[in-house]
Amino acid sequence: MEPEAAPGDPLPRTRSAGLHRNTKESKSAPPLDLIRAAAPPFPRHTAHVPDSSPFVQVFGFDGDRGTRAAQRFFKERRLAISFVDLRKRALAPAELRRFVERLGAAALLDPESRAYKEGGLSYLRMDDAEIVERISANPALLRLPLVRFDNEVAAGRDEATWKRWVTRGA
Repeated sequence: MEPEAAPGDPLPRTRSAGLHRNTKESKSAPPLDLIRAAAPPFPRHTAHVPDSSPFVQVFGFDGDRGTRAAQRFFKERRLAISFVDLRKRALAPAELRRFVERLGAAALLDPESRAYKEGGLSYLRMDDAEIVERISANPALLRLPLVRFDNEVAAGRDEATWKRWVTRGA
């Protein structure tokens, strides 16, 4: 089957037997089917966000309960969300620095996490630089989710802070 171009039609067409594209076509003439290339799916993280609406960025793991709760919380309030899965993409050094400057490095560690216990970190005394180094190497040490709303940040499931942001930002 060779593609044929109809006059004034930019898409190539092929002839196929038995299928009719249009019911008004003659049943004696072979029907014409369009060949179309599938468009790539539109990525979720690049959705258009109006300039006036507040913007929330959630960092976490895809299956984490706290991360899902944060996403659900902001979606229920119809806020634009950008989700960064830390398993697929590491936290940028500048972003990590922003959380450390506002919350402190110790507030980012999750002492209840498996990685924290298995690493024996409860027995170590570390300064902020050592904590940041360990978090950069192993994001499972983080208290998730990490949430950024404009210039405000929060670590862990902190719905009281999120509510304050939403009422102030709306």
